[in-house]
Amino acid sequence: MEFFIADAFAQATPSRSAGQFFLEILPIVFLFVVLYFVMIRPQTKRNKEHKKMMEALTKGDEIVTTGGMLGRVLEVGENFVLIDVGKAVEVKVQKAQVANTVPKGTVKTL
Repeated sequence: MEFFIADAFAQATPSRSAGQFFLEILPIVFLFVVLYFVMIRPQTKRNKEHKKMMEALTKGDEIVTTGGMLGRVLEVGENFVLIDVGKAVEVKVQKAQVANTVPKGTVKTL
């Protein structure tokens, strides 16, 4: 049977030095560093800006919600915002659902 299947012999494990181990780990460390600067850092920056914008909401600001509703802030609570979206139509939305503030007068132009 040796003609069809070669005998398998165990090989000795090569000894690794500290330099070789570092070179094997280096690509993984590099990927984590790139992941941090490309994905994690910008997301935390966006979250801080959004939180700052939510804390700065005041009565009279014009906003756009994540659902796409455009309106003027009538009342700001701790967790909710009451907005006027049209002719005597008031909607209460969660503060976290406010996507952006828009320049004053945007609601009148639309």
